[in-house]
Amino acid sequence: MRKLFQQQRALFFYLIASSFLLNFGHRIWQAMFNNFAVEKIGVGPEAIGWIQSVRELPGLLAFATAFLALVLSELRIMALSLVLLGIGLILTGQATTIPIVLVATIVMSFGFHFFEPCSNGVILMSIDREESPKVLGQLRSLGAIAALSATVVVYLLVDRLGYRALFLVVGAAVAVGGAILFFRSRGEHGLPQRRRIRLRKRYWLFYTLAFLMGSRRHIFTTFAPFLLVLTHGVNVQTMSILFLVNALVNTYVYQKVGKLVPKLGERTILTIAFAVLIPVFLGYAFINYLPLLFALFVVDNMLFGFNLSLTTYLQKIAVTPEELTSNLSAQTTINHVSAVVVPIVGGTVWALLGSQATFLIGVGIAVVSLLFAQWIRIPAASPQQ
Repeated sequence: MRKLFQQQRALFFYLIASSFLLNFGHRIWQAMFNNFAVEKIGVGPEAIGWIQSVRELPGLLAFATAFLALVLSELRIMALSLVLLGIGLILTGQATTIPIVLVATIVMSFGFHFFEPCSNGVILMSIDREESPKVLGQLRSLGAIAALSATVVVYLLVDRLGYRALFLVVGAAVAVGGAILFFRSRGEHGLPQRRRIRLRKRYWLFYTLAFLMGSRRHIFTTFAPFLLVLTHGVNVQTMSILFLVNALVNTYVYQKVGKLVPKLGERTILTIAFAVLIPVFLGYAFINYLPLLFALFVVDNMLFGFNLSLTTYLQKIAVTPEELTSNLSAQTTINHVSAVVVPIVGGTVWALLGSQATFLIGVGIAVVSLLFAQWIRIPAASPQQ
């Protein structure tokens, strides 16, 4: 980040501000949504599966950002994404029925899912392949700090303001911040002048791992917090503390992972992540001891930081930088093909067979991911078309 600050100061501050707003707003939603849905609207396990599935629908459309990037810069798409995220938060706070929650969730989700491919694309096009893992790790560490701030806000203010008012205030702040950034995003900040939309056979492993990561992510992010709230009666303050611990740990872990990727390589990093994920899912399937479930929850969130190695893997195998945004958008779309299905299947399996079966599906996904990770090979130099 120091090199980026020295060479492209305007881009540096833009990435810092936009990343903070995105992670702050999204973590507010994460920390409050399950409790809000259960306590205020009466959502059950099957309904939460449908809501979370709908939340992932915009991820299926994330490839549209590749086409948007042909007419708008990635920076402007990021700003508009923040505006949508803020509006979605405001609508969530006003929801009184499941259909309204679904609409609010879709709006919020468009903002969240259209942001990351552009943000990662900007970084990969601006930073060389040796430095990009460190920058991605540092930026995700900043995201953890934003999440930490959001968790503190929820813990201190949710009882005073209530769910609805807090969603309104935070949503308005994120939307206004996005609007300001939109009008400060003129110019390309040294980015390539044109974009290319090109999917290639040579990227097949990248696409496959994106699909598996989508399945793994949404087994846990949908059903682990829901298990804690519904089965163990964890309240919103405790969930906020749990997310606070995650944020504190990840401010260090994400930076560490960014430094380890150049040393150990993408294959080793992903192998470690998938191997550790197996006992995490087994724990949620068979353990009822709440403190241990809390610990596993933190471990799983740490493992999300390891996913940045898939992003840097694409940078190292990409034919041209102009293809990065389109393939990062494709990654998000492929990731969410499974993410749309997994919450519905997982919620139905939970209702029919219990929560153990849902998390055992996650074990299977982790094992398959571990096997595919062994196929990763990094070329010594940039490939030629």
